[in-house]
Amino acid sequence: MNWNRILSALLAMIYVIGAGMHGGGESAYKVGMFAILPLACIWFSEAMGGFIGQTGRGYITTTSPGLVVCIMGWILLLLPIITAIVSSLSG
Repeated sequence: MNWNRILSALLAMIYVIGAGMHGGGESAYKVGMFAILPLACIWFSEAMGGFIGQTGRGYITTTSPGLVVCIMGWILLLLPIITAIVSSLSG
């Protein structure tokens, strides 16, 4: 297990626990569902980047570098924190 997996799982658990404490079970469930895609991008970046084929919206014709998929997963996972920081700075 590498550091990307450990840190991303820890952050996702913090999100889910925080949502459960502040908003109840439904909020925790929604946050958990949000965290699935970024966790998959971080944990399985090479496999997800290597996918070529038909999707719901079209057709993927070339592979994506695994590192790029991992970075995008981190950006998506950190988006709530980034949003909170920007919101607190602007208000």
